Formats: sequence, structure tokens, C-alpha cells
Amino acid sequence: MSCFSLLCGRKGSSSAAQPTGADIDLSSFKNINLYTYKELQIATENFSPANKIGEGGFGSVYKGKLGDGTLAAIKVLSAESKQGVKEFLTEIEVISSIEHENLVKLYGCCVERNQRILVYGYLENNSLAQTLGGGGHSSLYLSWHTRRNICICVARGLEFLHHEVEPHIIHRDIKASNILLDKDLQPKISDFGLARLIPANITHISTLVAGTAGYLAPEYAIRSQVTRKSDVYSFGVLLLEIVSGRCNTNRRLPAKERYLHTRAWDLYERGELESLVDSSLAGDFDVEEAIRFCKIGLICIQDSLQLRPSMSAVHDMLIGKTDVNEKMMSKPGLLFEFVETKDQGKQKGKVEEIEVENTSLMAMTSSERKDDLESSSFSGSTGSYATMTFTSIYDR
Repeated sequence: MSCFSLLCGRKGSSSAAQPTGADIDLSSFKNINLYTYKELQIATENFSPANKIGEGGFGSVYKGKLGDGTLAAIKVLSAESKQGVKEFLTEIEVISSIEHENLVKLYGCCVERNQRILVYGYLENNSLAQTLGGGGHSSLYLSWHTRRNICICVARGLEFLHHEVEPHIIHRDIKASNILLDKDLQPKISDFGLARLIPANITHISTLVAGTAGYLAPEYAIRSQVTRKSDVYSFGVLLLEIVSGRCNTNRRLPAKERYLHTRAWDLYERGELESLVDSSLAGDFDVEEAIRFCKIGLICIQDSLQLRPSMSAVHDMLIGKTDVNEKMMSKPGLLFEFVETKDQGKQKGKVEEIEVENTSLMAMTSSERKDDLESSSFSGSTGSYATMTFTSIYDR
């Protein structure tokens, strides 16, 4: 099974040549193993196609056995990868200095022969995106107990990044394809190439927008201001996806159902949130708990970041330590306005164009927009690391 479901990305020309592996200075990193290219060749049987467990715009991932017998996921970045040297070094800086049971483990890297290679612990059960996607991507069944545990563990991992690590860490790309599952279906947050460090006394960072459409917080997508609450928003979307078993956007569904945000809010207003729960569970779930999880998801994706809870508060609500304060819940703003206008049949083409531009902030040609608007699913995680990662579009 694939360990990293980071699938095909949009390719674009770079304005400047990427530094070669030999140009990368790793002297400042004290907690990182440096592997030789020869070691990784042996580990992967010369990067045999039979050992390839993932492939995309970033490059390829191979299953390998290191010299001490440890299984590893070896991520070989291609020369055309949008994950450039800056993101490569960021990932090493962030993940090599911390350790948590709900974060991926980075064993080391290799920068020989113009290569940029990251070596991670091997995780047997793919990404959450492939598992939730089903339909041939994965034969795994996620019970309600397992889904509950995944939600709580991911929240715990983010709580660790946001509150326990100094300086705090904003992930910036929380989504289903960046949650990996081990042999026991315990989740690990992965892909720290877009992460940002933020001191405790700083409220936000102004930066180029990066992340994945559908998971981007409004203030980040529009004003380029990222905070820990941006991750909270992304987690809220992910939480609703885990409960419902569907991606946040599916344009092949009827208009009132294609956006998970709107679907969840409509059901909440009607007092029918139980209907959002994945039908594949066949009723085998804790109804009260599932409804609570949906409400927590809605609280996390509120338009105003001031109204969103911290990840510590989210974790406490998930485990039932504190109650969900519905008085603090308001209707999500960004996506709803576009959907409502479109459903009323007003300037349909213009509305769809605005929605893509405001959600992704990626400059696309008209043909790219047309391709993008056709459909979407869990499977995609694509795009430019320099500016933006965009959700690729494949329906299961």
C-alpha cells in the first residue's frame, strides 16, 4: 500500500534554477541522520519500481529497508518538484527537532548527487484520504471507534504543535492526504514543508498563501495572514470529512449537497446532523457523540477566527471534557455566499470563477479553471509549494 498519498501536481516553470543537493547546507541541523545515496539505493533495491509506494508532482516515495533492518518511506524529490529547497529545509528543521506519537518520524535525509531525499518511518496503511475514499483505493473499514480515535489523535498532535512546542508551529496544510495511518490505524500528521514557526507574542504571520483549496481559512486565503486558527479551520473541515466519509467538495452531487460546509450547516439548522454521518457505518455509531463531533467541526470553520476555539479547547470538546458552546457557533462565511448565489442562478459562470480564485488564489488559465470545476475528491493534493497547493480533482 502507498504510504504517502501525495498525488500528481501541477507542473510549472521556475523563474530560477533550484540549488543542487551539493549546495544545501545542513550543518545547522544537529538531530538529523545523513544517508549516502548508495545506502538508499541498497535500501530500495536501486529504487526499484516494485518498491514504489507513491508518486506525484513532488517526486516518488519508495519502501525501503535500512541497514539496521528498519523499514522506511524514502521520499525522492524530483528536479521539477514544487517542494523547493526552502520547503525541504523547513521540513527538516520542523520535524527533526520534535517528537510526538501523532507526528511522522523523520529518520534523516540525503543531499548527494544533486538529490533531495527525505527518509521517514514507514506507515503501513496509507493516508486517511485513500482510506476514506474507498472505491478501490483501500479495503480498510474505518469503524466509528477508529474515526473517533483518529480525530482525537490528530487534534492532540496539533495541540502539541500549537501550544507545547516553542516557538509554536503552524502546519498550514492539514488535510486528509497529510494524515498517515500506521498498522494499528493510529494517525500521524505528515508533510511539514509549508510549516511556519511563530513566537508566542506574535498574533499572525503575513505570507504567500499556501495550502489546499477547501481547507483554507478565509482570512488566510484573502488577506494572506496565517495564524494557529488557520490550522483550526483546516482541522474543522477534516473533522467533518472523517465523520461524513466524503470530501469537502464534490461537484457531481446536487447543488445543495456538493459542499460539505453548506451541507453540514443546513443539517445543523434543521436538527438533522445525524444524517451527515457516513452511511457505510450502517448506523453502528454513537449518535450523540457523532453529532457533537459535527458541531465541533462547524465551530472550527467559522468565518471569524476570533470565534474559533484553540486546538486545546477542540481536544477537550472531542474527549467530552468540556461542552460544545453552540452560542458561539455562527454560519461559515466564505463559501456559503458563493454557493447561495449560484443556487439562485445568478451569474453562474462569474460566481464559480470567483469561488476558485478566492479559495485557491492561484492564477489559472480558463482551461485550467474548466478542468478544476468538473469534480473533486479526497484523492487530490496538488499544486505549487512556492505559492499554493491545489486540490486535484478525481471523483471516486
